[in-house]
Amino acid sequence: MTDAYIVKGTIMHQRLRPAHHRFRYPVFAVRLRLSALDEIGNAWFGVNRFRLMSVRTGDYGPRDGSPLLPWIRSQLAKAGLPDDGEVWLQTFPRLFGYAFNPVSFWYCHDVNGQLVAVLADVNNTFGEHHAYLLANKNGQPIRNGIALTCVKQLHVSPFCQVAGHYLFRLAERADRMLMRIDYHDADGVLLNTSVSGDMTPLTAATALSALLQQPLLTVSIMLRIHWQALRLLCKKVPFFGKPQPPSSHLTHGQEFHP
Repeated sequence: MTDAYIVKGTIMHQRLRPAHHRFRYPVFAVRLRLSALDEIGNAWFGVNRFRLMSVRTGDYGPRDGSPLLPWIRSQLAKAGLPDDGEVWLQTFPRLFGYAFNPVSFWYCHDVNGQLVAVLADVNNTFGEHHAYLLANKNGQPIRNGIALTCVKQLHVSPFCQVAGHYLFRLAERADRMLMRIDYHDADGVLLNTSVSGDMTPLTAATALSALLQQPLLTVSIMLRIHWQALRLLCKKVPFFGKPQPPSSHLTHGQEFHP
């Protein structure tokens, strides 16, 4: 069984009001089996070692460099969810040592291989982060198309207030992924976002191909965030100041009550 994948696809973002605003960019990510992190690597990609493409475990979860699998399993156990299966992390890798990850997804399975939770690990451009642990309220496996919700906790964009909630829907196949995220405020749906891509095994050849096709991906993510912010300012979309970050770095989606 493959322990790592390259996910090549697109990210789409659409604002519905007060001015319509939409963009779509090509991206690529990696999806890694946490139980096999020590074995994953090749000439172009490495975990906690220098490569042109890399992942540092200190960028995720507790962000202290400690092993990720025990940490996420403890979070699942605290939420009363199965913590005995495989966990996969999908994230933008560091390229040439640099990365900015607006959101990474942890796909958490039970011992039978069924998806039981998704951790949406969000970073903002102010160096703050917050994770949303998403699961069915009844603890049942997550099927394609099921809505997973959580209250918004972290300031992400100065063009949105810290209010309302997110609605996540995923669609998973063996060779393709899709995650849709809708942001709702008091007036309904404000933002539509999606991340999608085809998944192929992460090898030296596929890693090099991704590097050659998008060598400035991680730098461009930050540049595009600021470019789109400028476009929104030009459209006179209201601007909100940054509030204090949440006191906790993780919340459970099961706590959401619409």
